[in-house]
Amino acid sequence: MTPQPLSTPFAFDTEFDASGEVIRAAVFRPIKRAYGPAEVDALVAQARLEARNAALAEVESIQAMALSTIGQALAAAAPALAQVAQLHRQQAAELALTAARVVSASALDRHPEAPLQAALEALGQEIDASPRLVIRTGDLTEATHARIQQLCADAGFSGIVAFRTEPAMAPAAFQLEWADGRAAFDPEDAFTRMSEALSSALAAEAGHAENLSPETSTEGRP
Repeated sequence: MTPQPLSTPFAFDTEFDASGEVIRAAVFRPIKRAYGPAEVDALVAQARLEARNAALAEVESIQAMALSTIGQALAAAAPALAQVAQLHRQQAAELALTAARVVSASALDRHPEAPLQAALEALGQEIDASPRLVIRTGDLTEATHARIQQLCADAGFSGIVAFRTEPAMAPAAFQLEWADGRAAFDPEDAFTRMSEALSSALAAEAGHAENLSPETSTEGRP
């Protein structure tokens, strides 16, 4: 055991050399025990400034932490929000397509010859020189047949119009056959293709290259 000294040697704060010159000045300053009113006001103002700066720094730190937390929450919620938005678009599109189907069905019940009229007007120049036009439709009335014949005449067709009744076809569906070509329309098939196109567009908007639903896949369709 090494005995501890009972006292420490006295050290001078100011050191002198042999000639009496100061080598190291004393750094000791007595603690001030009393302050004047002006000094007190200055110390209080300094303390307030330091406290304010510390409070502002803490507020900035809290704000930065809050912004970081908000950013993390938004990043975590972004996929779910994208899924909700995509589901909303799909449901809105399905609702619009269903409403269009109902409206078109009512319109075609009132005017079953309207799609055929549009086709004859669009194909007027192609069928004009044909000697014979075969029209396959569903079970239509004689009055409707007469209107269709008049539509052919209005479109400029002067050949023979031959009707072929296909009971399995919808009232507004038709097939046209002439010497150089043919054309067909079926409301249900038209809505199926519209649904497929809409599903493909929604899938592409969601970032997929193809529609993921097997029911609406267009693979293998001509």
